[in-house]
Amino acid sequence: MFLKRLIRPFVSDLNPLLLAYHRIVAMMAAIYYGFPGRKLRVIGVTGTNGKTTVVNMLAKLLTASGKKVGMASTVNFQLGERMWMNETKMSTQSAFFIQKFLHQMVTAGCEYAVLEITSHALVQSRTWGVNIDVAVLTNVTGDHVEYHGGMEEYVKAKMKLFDGAKISILNHDDPYFSDFCAIPCDKKLFYGLEAGECRADDIRLSASGTTFVLKTPDGDIGISLRLPGLPNIYNSLAVACVALAEKIPLKITQKVLGNIEPVAGRYEVIDEGQDFHVVVDYAHNIDAMKNVLEMYHGIAREQQGRLLVVFGATGGGRDKGKRSILGNLLDQYADFIFLTDDDPYEEDEWGIIRMVAEGISRSEGERFWMIPSRREAMRLALNLAQPSDIVLVAGKGAEPVQMIYGQRRPWDDRRIAQELLTELKNASA
Repeated sequence: MFLKRLIRPFVSDLNPLLLAYHRIVAMMAAIYYGFPGRKLRVIGVTGTNGKTTVVNMLAKLLTASGKKVGMASTVNFQLGERMWMNETKMSTQSAFFIQKFLHQMVTAGCEYAVLEITSHALVQSRTWGVNIDVAVLTNVTGDHVEYHGGMEEYVKAKMKLFDGAKISILNHDDPYFSDFCAIPCDKKLFYGLEAGECRADDIRLSASGTTFVLKTPDGDIGISLRLPGLPNIYNSLAVACVALAEKIPLKITQKVLGNIEPVAGRYEVIDEGQDFHVVVDYAHNIDAMKNVLEMYHGIAREQQGRLLVVFGATGGGRDKGKRSILGNLLDQYADFIFLTDDDPYEEDEWGIIRMVAEGISRSEGERFWMIPSRREAMRLALNLAQPSDIVLVAGKGAEPVQMIYGQRRPWDDRRIAQELLTELKNASA
């Protein structure tokens, strides 16, 4: 760590010296813990969106099939029957954490490790020495591109997970499908709405969930999801493909998918008895935001309500170019917009808010407000909500902290929403 702090101010994230440092640390970690990944069947999941949901779905699927599982995701960890929240603000942990956690899985008697693996982690060799048995791709859209230096480099970073993997599970509908498909492996399985081993037919979307017919080489079966939206159909298809690869019976897949609850902070409904809907979601990049805004805009119209959105872009220099695009999406789909903080890190919160506002055509006060305090932005949205409206609090999901000027401040959109709804109910009693 001392070496990293010493060289970090003078080199870029992708400087060969810094990347060599990451590789050496990862090698040390793997050697120190005795390459525990070799004693587990490891499933690695990468992609821009959907990784956390797919990882959690897979852990439940494998557990239901009688396997003991270890799992690591952006939101939570699992070691056998024990689960706990991830409070590190890292989707893929450091190399020493990963190797130690895998070692703990082996000691606990786990058979499978299911890991969420980001492009950052792959470039920084954090999973070096972890043999990937099954590599899963959810999708590839433009996010964190600024770190990698461009879209081509971002895609190449994701592709590293599939180098040496025994089985590849690929999204046939993804625009980069052919790039990933060209990587050799022992077996490849594809999924998509109309092509691949696992497909979806007779899709029916609603506010309460989704139904479709899962078509596989083992037969067709009806799936009833408690999760809304097309993205969760893709997530389910990816999971079904892994089930196919691991020879898990179709009936178990049907049962598990039918019982899946939303992952914390993903499409999570907050209900304190109010007569409008409140949803907390992690969506923060262009593709995820478009999907969630489009979906809830449509649902709001169906129930003759309005969509009120609380959102703030992440700071820390993260992909500034997408901020005005996110603002434009809000302008298209949200009836009311409340721009606020997310994690500004060391950036000026007003500067971030104004960059998002560049994509919004309406004037402030015209169903649009800029409020740096996330709590106060949520309070105003909830106070303006009427019966049948949907209040979407987007960007942070279940993250337990806010990063503001180097400080980790306790925070949870779900808890704050509950507190504000309770205040609102008491005030009207």
